Amino acid sequence: MEFSPDTRPMQLIDHYERRLNYLRISITDRCNLRCVYCMPREGVAKLRHEDILTYEEILRLVRIAVGLGVEKIRITGGEPLVRKGVMGFFRRLVALPGIKDISLTTNGVYLRNKLEEFKAMGVRRVNISLDSLRPDRYKAITGYDGLEKVREAVEWAEKLQFEPIKINIVLIRGVNDDEVLDFANLTLERPYHVRFIECMPLGHHGKQRPLEYVSNALIKAQVATLGDLIPISKASYDGPARRFKLKGAAGEIGFISPRTEHFCRQCNRLRLKADGCLRPCLLSERELDLRAPMRRGATEDELEQIFLRAAFLKPWAHHLSAEDSYPLSSQMSSIGG
Repeated sequence: MEFSPDTRPMQLIDHYERRLNYLRISITDRCNLRCVYCMPREGVAKLRHEDILTYEEILRLVRIAVGLGVEKIRITGGEPLVRKGVMGFFRRLVALPGIKDISLTTNGVYLRNKLEEFKAMGVRRVNISLDSLRPDRYKAITGYDGLEKVREAVEWAEKLQFEPIKINIVLIRGVNDDEVLDFANLTLERPYHVRFIECMPLGHHGKQRPLEYVSNALIKAQVATLGDLIPISKASYDGPARRFKLKGAAGEIGFISPRTEHFCRQCNRLRLKADGCLRPCLLSERELDLRAPMRRGATEDELEQIFLRAAFLKPWAHHLSAEDSYPLSSQMSSIGG
């Protein structure tokens, strides 16, 4: 029988009985890099200051989401560390009751000098985007000569005993797919969680040629030349990565395969964009506006209903196939990675 969000229990449980306990929050659409798979090198139109949720508004929505069963929060961007006042926001976020896991996704350029403060406030989980270990190639991918800053941040996070330290690599055919073994070898001596991610056709990339993804089946076969890949069971609050470990390695290797192996049936997340739109699925254009009702004076109950409606509208799966090359209109920088 069909149901409406008004008839559901006051928890974020979708039409397919998935419990949505994970909220990814983009706090800004601004970024200091111009990664080729994320936005055109010439950039994109930026949101006006007044169109971005204030920290107070974000914290209000987090409280509501936690009341509906959200336990895990990840802060993303754009690049979250470019937003003024971000550390004060994190201090207020970690003080909220009911959140069991708070983490950060960052490109790492501004991370090094903030790590001690993050550790002191209890944020220990970081995802760092790093698509090449070669300075010239890193600059070609990101538009910025910043590899050394990112490597310093990764090494300092290790010294401060952040865990896990996840390194995300988006592989692009003919661009960085020859560095697979270089990244995999990092895990032999270092406790890093290296994660290979299939490139998705999100956003329009100006005059750049279409980017070709590389199947993680091919990547896994390459990594297996280093030795047997030992499966690792999923832990609480794990994302979609299929996790493995090379024998005797200090770290591990993960494969995130949105093109070739849909993991939608295990998806437990909603996404709150910097403009206040709540997105049930990364690869769907459907969104529900929270900012406008909130600024018109919506009550807690009214905002709860919008969250419940988003859960109700969450699709069973996205419709992107491995063969699709057309871009979805939304930019990754505006959604949050």
